[in-house]
Amino acid sequence: MCDDRAAKVGCAAQTLHNWVAQAERNRSARAGLSTDERERMNALKRAVQELRQANEILRKAEAYFAQAKLDRRLQA
Repeated sequence: MCDDRAAKVGCAAQTLHNWVAQAERNRSARAGLSTDERERMNALKRAVQELRQANEILRKAEAYFAQAKLDRRLQA
């Protein structure tokens, strides 16, 4: 049944199945993340990754400046 409809639409049966499943999730007829929820989740994941990178940079800068301060103390 899905194969016939997919052929009429001009796509693969699995693609049509995925579209239908996502449409059902979007209207809460099926468990899972809606398109909006999935986009929000991806945006939050990107933000977390950016924050982790920023924290890593700050940790390295802190270590660098702490070492420089120690070196200055030892030279004085």
